[in-house]
Amino acid sequence: QVQLVESGGGLVQAGGSLSLSCTASGRTFSRPDMGWFRQTPGNEREFVAAVTWFNIAFYSNSVKGRFTISRDNAKTTVYLQMNGLKPEDTAVYYCAAHPIDNVYKPSYKYWGQGTQVTVSS
Repeated sequence: QVQLVESGGGLVQAGGSLSLSCTASGRTFSRPDMGWFRQTPGNEREFVAAVTWFNIAFYSNSVKGRFTISRDNAKTTVYLQMNGLKPEDTAVYYCAAHPIDNVYKPSYKYWGQGTQVTVSS
């Protein structure tokens, strides 16, 4: 089994920055694609960004140009640098690994517990 642990969420003013990280532990898994999703109450989990083992990145249109996803394969850690934050970025952010379908769909095999990001106006 694989465990994903996120950290780095918090409260920030609009225009500010936050950095999230997600570290995988447990059973070794081979070259997983990893992603970040977010969810607000009453809504479905929304794709934010994903990165392949070979560091090819994908972004949702809503965060492109503001967020940067990266990974450190030696540390099995994926990062999400969030700049220019907006109140609409407020959500619980989830890390995920091993997409079952394509990287955009919230159908990954492993999920973290989520970390709250709140952006005040």
